[in-house]
Amino acid sequence: MNRCPWAGNDPLYIQYHDHEWGLPAHDEARLFEMLLLEGAQAGLAWITILRKRENYRLAFDGFHAETIARYDERKVAALLADPGIVRNRLKVAAFIRNAQATLRVREEFGSLDGYLWRFVGGQPIQNQRRTLKEVPPTSPEAEAMSKDLKKRGFTFVGPTICYAFMQACGLVNDHRVDCFRYTEVQAGR
Repeated sequence: MNRCPWAGNDPLYIQYHDHEWGLPAHDEARLFEMLLLEGAQAGLAWITILRKRENYRLAFDGFHAETIARYDERKVAALLADPGIVRNRLKVAAFIRNAQATLRVREEFGSLDGYLWRFVGGQPIQNQRRTLKEVPPTSPEAEAMSKDLKKRGFTFVGPTICYAFMQACGLVNDHRVDCFRYTEVQAGR
């Protein structure tokens, strides 16, 4: 069975690759979670965040945007003392700020889903990558998303983070064409 080579041999990476990465996501909670986690990953290996994802879910109240948007200094202090997450003050503050910005986006656009998917015209971009070297770190769509997110008050949403988010949530299909998931993801499975 051919897989994208980045999945390697780590069972957690393989599970993520085989069942999650690249599958078009429209669930509000998943999109919000992945937007935050991709930002948390900045400067780190994605496997670090995957290994801590359950801890993040617990620490950040199941990624409930309304709850996170109301976090106070006491909650921030508790988060910064939690060894189950990446204890970076700027990233914790970004989660809160991004939750607040998400609520504004939902108010303006009706949903985070509708807002984010408009950057790809509502349909996944179906790339045809043959090698890992063909996958760019960003794209014009990711750059436009990043610029607009920042304008709306989001942080830790640079173009590279946005492109990684787009890959993870299926706004782009960057599975290699010889990967068994390529056609499955293309079909939305």
